[in-house]
Amino acid sequence: MDYKYIVSSEWLKERLHDPDIYIADCRFQLGSPNKGIESYKEEHLPKAVHFDLEQELSGEKQRHGGRHPLPTMENFVHTLRQKGISNEKKVVIYDDQGGAMASRLWWMLRYVGHVQVFILNEGFSHWKEKGYPTTNKAISPQLAAFTPRLRKEMKIEGETLKKKLHSKEILLMDSRSKERYTGEQETIDPIAGHIPSAVNEDWQNRLSNDGRWLSKLEQDERLSKYIVMKDKELIVYCGSGVTACVNVLALEEMGLQPKLYVGSWSDWISYPDHPIATGEE
Repeated sequence: MDYKYIVSSEWLKERLHDPDIYIADCRFQLGSPNKGIESYKEEHLPKAVHFDLEQELSGEKQRHGGRHPLPTMENFVHTLRQKGISNEKKVVIYDDQGGAMASRLWWMLRYVGHVQVFILNEGFSHWKEKGYPTTNKAISPQLAAFTPRLRKEMKIEGETLKKKLHSKEILLMDSRSKERYTGEQETIDPIAGHIPSAVNEDWQNRLSNDGRWLSKLEQDERLSKYIVMKDKELIVYCGSGVTACVNVLALEEMGLQPKLYVGSWSDWISYPDHPIATGEE
């Protein structure tokens, strides 16, 4: 069975000249905020328009809300219009970070009601290794009309999660590495550990050893244990609401309807009364 939201490089290469296809480049490197746009200027897929995680896919950081809070929907919709995304476009998104940044834009577009949104099953480096076309030509997208239809059921806030924390009706999934989940190692956020009752499901387990998305069969086998919990309210988080989107996408491919805790761990620990757990659950 094929993926619903993931397309291959071969599929996209055959459709590069399709006027209905819109290509978004989401390359971004944490710790080197200019690396993504610099890489884009050097070389990118034909027609691709760059989206910056911190400048366009995140809002202003405040005391609460996490390291990558959502921008206001007014600002995000304005960005979509300025960058030429209409409701009718088929948007294909790629990055070079295992789909982490691409999945963030995928989630955000679906959150504002866009229907035809896909991510590439491999990164820019894989595309280039295949000898597929690239360019350094600057793209000047035409202004587009986009009408948002917010899907508020796709996300959850920290205070709401806190009230539900001890309910047997929820399943909480932490998408970070095991070391960060257990609290053994934390190099990004000031407090280590995880939200109590969360299970650990490292987002990088969605990828093969060479950084490509696993086949649908392999993915389903790894996540099949969550199917029996489909009646629970599934809530997914990570450090700042970015890499968790990879797990959200994979779970949606299985027919589940997970919610994203956008602020994630970096928001959770900004409240001194929020409980914290360490070690294995």
